[in-house]
Amino acid sequence: MLDFNSILLFSEDPAKLSDFYREVFQKDPEMEDGDYFGFLVGKGFFTIGPHDKVQGKNTNPERIMFNFETESVEKEFERIKSLGANVIAEPYQMDEESEGWIATFSDPDGNYFQLMTPWDEGKN
Repeated sequence: MLDFNSILLFSEDPAKLSDFYREVFQKDPEMEDGDYFGFLVGKGFFTIGPHDKVQGKNTNPERIMFNFETESVEKEFERIKSLGANVIAEPYQMDEESEGWIATFSDPDGNYFQLMTPWDEGKN
């Protein structure tokens, strides 16, 4: 059985991207090592670092999305929107029978991330 541990997001300018996520997560990174910045988000680590093959904005952001859970999708949506995140999708209900909500943004590098209601097997 595998357990998810972390994700590493590469950037041409990891310091700038880390500054953005400092505001999103409302905290400083738990780890800084040279050009690497790591945030403990829930039980996993979200690390940003440099890569010599990554340049400019993500040209295929639909390939992967990072989901961050919150009980207050609409409230967090407004807060993160005020930080200058690019809105991809305003908050919407997952489906008619669900109480779950989702909203989608892109970060300064063009990567997509979503806010979503915590998953509850009995409700979503």
